[in-house]
Amino acid sequence: MKAWFPLDGDTFVTRENFVFYVFGYEHPEGRVLSFLKYIPSKSKPYFPIRFLGQSWRLRSTELVRAERLYTAENFQKLIETFRLRFPQYVYFCPFRGKDIMSVPLRLVKKVYVPKECLQTLFEKKRKDGLQKQALELTSLLSAESGVPLEDGGIHGSIALNMHTLKSDIDLVVYGSRNFRSLEGAVDKLVEEGTLKYIFTKRLDKARKHRGRYKDKRFVYNAVRKTEEIKFKYGDYKYFPLKPVIFSCEVISDTEAMFRPAIYQIANYQPLDSVSRLVENETPTMVVSMIGYYRNVARRGDRVKVSGMLERVEKVETGETHHQVVIGSGIREDEYVWPL
Repeated sequence: MKAWFPLDGDTFVTRENFVFYVFGYEHPEGRVLSFLKYIPSKSKPYFPIRFLGQSWRLRSTELVRAERLYTAENFQKLIETFRLRFPQYVYFCPFRGKDIMSVPLRLVKKVYVPKECLQTLFEKKRKDGLQKQALELTSLLSAESGVPLEDGGIHGSIALNMHTLKSDIDLVVYGSRNFRSLEGAVDKLVEEGTLKYIFTKRLDKARKHRGRYKDKRFVYNAVRKTEEIKFKYGDYKYFPLKPVIFSCEVISDTEAMFRPAIYQIANYQPLDSVSRLVENETPTMVVSMIGYYRNVARRGDRVKVSGMLERVEKVETGETHHQVVIGSGIREDEYVWPL
């Protein structure tokens, strides 16, 4: 395998034919922090979770997917199964003090990078209808937004060449500025009637990242460019303190479109007695590990937040600050809601 710098949303297949998505941008030496997306059908009995009724085929392997991917309960069940059956996929993180899903690079047999997958699709001589439509949409969005095609990508089932007629077009844009340009272009194309938004989930109207092009659904998300990655694994230690629920004001949204999504905040207002904090515990940011809460609020917006308060310590200097994490893997009821 050629040199690979894992970025959030890259997809990879392991020797056991598990399909993982890279999570975030900080990875232990020789490992990749990731979350499980598909498992081989033959491994299904090992996992005590509910699965979707449909299956996918990646080359000769039949794959299935959990009905609900990102619940704290399912995460704990997945970790427990891997501890028992495939312990090489579980890694004790000394900076978080807990087991996490982290795949050794030596077990990775195939990588799908969205940017490269898009290029491969353009070069493909024989394309099916969905592939042609994905390229049409990508070219349209590039032309309208001014975002170069080389700053775009495609992932999901089309990237893995295991799509069906029902599959969505799953697009990637690299860079925060490019994302904002693309966001504006989508809004303009919706106003003109070329695209339509799809609002079926509670936060769709806030995010505006899901739509329809002709007869196909599409979604787009952002990935950091390498120059936008500000720190590496091991720079910080994290100490969970207690669950809190509060309202606050978003004072910066420049990293809100990524995963993890980062919102700089001010004007912390506790919404129950447990959430009252002493002054040096007041969080300065909300960090969502759950992709659903990306880009749900802009600078100046007020939000209601339920999450885990953490003390964050910079390893090199000992400096500390506090943040609230959505998607701690401990509690289900964690969210960021616009007010």
